[in-house]
Amino acid sequence: MGSGFSKMKKQAKQFQDQLAQMQEDMQKLEVTGTAGNGLVEITLSGEKEVKKLSINPECVDPEDVEGLQDLIIVAFNDAVKKIEENSPGNGMEGLGMGNLPFGF
Repeated sequence: MGSGFSKMKKQAKQFQDQLAQMQEDMQKLEVTGTAGNGLVEITLSGEKEVKKLSINPECVDPEDVEGLQDLIIVAFNDAVKKIEENSPGNGMEGLGMGNLPFGF
């Protein structure tokens, strides 16, 4: 019983270390989404927090506020997609989840 339990404890510790590293990597990650060929840019942290929003004055038309809103949404969604693509262990496959005891 001793060696099996020790192995499970070691695997659980490795999982915790990998998870902590992933969280740290996500906090450091910053991506920029764009729309309208760069008319709108939005920078997000890996935790999807808006860090910066840049709007080119050329796309500011008081009579087309909806167009600007659409560009902001597209830029935000582009940034979120990039975060998901750049996530360490994208989908948790890289963590060896199937090897952990008790279905962790």
